[in-house]
Amino acid sequence: MKVAYVISSDNSRTILRDMVIPQLEAGNHGAEVLGMFFVFDNTFLLLEGTDIGDRLQKLHEKTGMIMLACDQCTFERQIEHKLVAGATIGCFPVLYGALGSADLDQVITF
Repeated sequence: MKVAYVISSDNSRTILRDMVIPQLEAGNHGAEVLGMFFVFDNTFLLLEGTDIGDRLQKLHEKTGMIMLACDQCTFERQIEHKLVAGATIGCFPVLYGALGSADLDQVITF
């Protein structure tokens, strides 16, 4: 199964840190994650030099997983120049374009 995640809840940090990232690192997540779209304060999870940001960067390098930070969210937080190298900035149309031909099965929000 191919999935994409919209990272939007207050609990996203815990879900990524304690569940999703360790499963992806171990190769036992059970689904191929094609991309993650980070909105609101969750854009801080893509900061360079942080544990979660650096781990996501390594997963991006290994799998090519899309890491997209909401443009308005990053600009409001003034972090657009502080994200990990693999993160891109954009909005839903960018996400649609990136995943449009990816044969995606599910979009999951957490």
